[in-house]
Amino acid sequence: MSANLFHAISVPCNKIVTFYILTVFLGKVKCREDNLPTALMRIEELTRICYTETMNRIIMHIDVNSAYLSWSAIEKLHNGFTVDLRTIPAIIGGDMAKRHGVVLAKSIPAKAYGIVTGESIVNALRKCPNLILESPNHELYHRRSRELMTLLSDICPDIEQVSVDECYMDYTPVSNNYPSPEAAAEFIKERVQKELGFTVNIGISDRKVLAKMASDFKKPNLVHTLYSYEIQEKMWPLPVSSLFMCGHSSVETLRKLEIITIGDLARSDRDIIAAHLKSHGILLWEYANGIDDSEVSTIQTEAKGIGNSITLSQDADDKETVYRVLLSLAESVSLRLRDADQIAGMISTEIKYHTFQKVTHQTTLVTPTNHTDTIYQTARTLFDEIWDGTPIRLLGIRSSKLSSCEEPVQLNLFDLSDKTKEDKANALPSSQKQAKLDDALDSIRKRYGANAIMRGSLLPPKKD
Repeated sequence: MSANLFHAISVPCNKIVTFYILTVFLGKVKCREDNLPTALMRIEELTRICYTETMNRIIMHIDVNSAYLSWSAIEKLHNGFTVDLRTIPAIIGGDMAKRHGVVLAKSIPAKAYGIVTGESIVNALRKCPNLILESPNHELYHRRSRELMTLLSDICPDIEQVSVDECYMDYTPVSNNYPSPEAAAEFIKERVQKELGFTVNIGISDRKVLAKMASDFKKPNLVHTLYSYEIQEKMWPLPVSSLFMCGHSSVETLRKLEIITIGDLARSDRDIIAAHLKSHGILLWEYANGIDDSEVSTIQTEAKGIGNSITLSQDADDKETVYRVLLSLAESVSLRLRDADQIAGMISTEIKYHTFQKVTHQTTLVTPTNHTDTIYQTARTLFDEIWDGTPIRLLGIRSSKLSSCEEPVQLNLFDLSDKTKEDKANALPSSQKQAKLDDALDSIRKRYGANAIMRGSLLPPKKD
């Protein structure tokens, strides 16, 4: 039996994944006929064990329906406005001149006109000239978000908030309090509507990604299940564009491979997908097969990190532009680290697409650092691994796992270049050279201003 097959059946799996493994095994792997029954029995045994383990864990994904619009509508009603924005063609948008001229949220009547989240307000008004435009109120949204999380925490403390309007809940610890997960979800959404005045969709599954997918099924104010054993029936017929984390660029690449549905992706050759979409393709293939071993992160970690992000004046769709922005962000983050006498052991890169989908990728450094070049190169590598080609609206770099500069740091064996013994005796490790360069630049900028000296690659391009 091939090593790939043994690897596949070693990870936590479900019935659908087992079906895929059997298909691959029977169709592509050559083995002696007398070994086949033993192999099949082993697969079935692992499936039974993994299926029992995962089905003991129930996860819910709770997502506010049109959060910004719902929260703005409730606020206006409280202030005496006689019409509910949710019942008329309305959107939450902003000032085009300030780069907020896009649809952030829409009502169901607005959706009927073909208006979609992320499109320009100008296009939305062309589709519906009588469209009501309401400016965003982020202070209000954060207040409403805190109210929601407080209510949910009263029901179950194991909450992982992933954005202002959505969170995961580990239902397992409170499962004995309700007849079923579906009954608990109905109770939760009814309580949210009664006490807070807005509606939520709730997805239920044994996997986080499947709970997220389930909450995106038919809206609003509904509960859906998508357990591992249901993906072939409920998820595989859906277009691949509806798969979580599958952006426009990935959809186009998969279309060229004649992969149209999530089921097509799930049944495809993993190595072929990886060849075209790299590590992101492997992630998509795993999600299509319901493979996701991540848990609800309920531990409140100490808010200890330094980062920076920027909303771009124009959507970026080329690496050269992105690299310039990442370098600028790396300089900002590294300077703040040095000012705080801190070094970072982990770097993460954040991308928010023009569709408002957010993705992050992080890595642990071999040697903690606050050097600009190291942070930049790390962030750039992380970006290359996750970007799917979709136009980018926001970029960010964050450092974490901070420690004092005074703590001893183990040097990398490759810090010393391959020189003669005499040169090595007088040479500084590359990390120390970077530190001297950073210190010199910091000194100049603090004395003469932030723009007194800058990298050539950050200079604005010459106008023709």
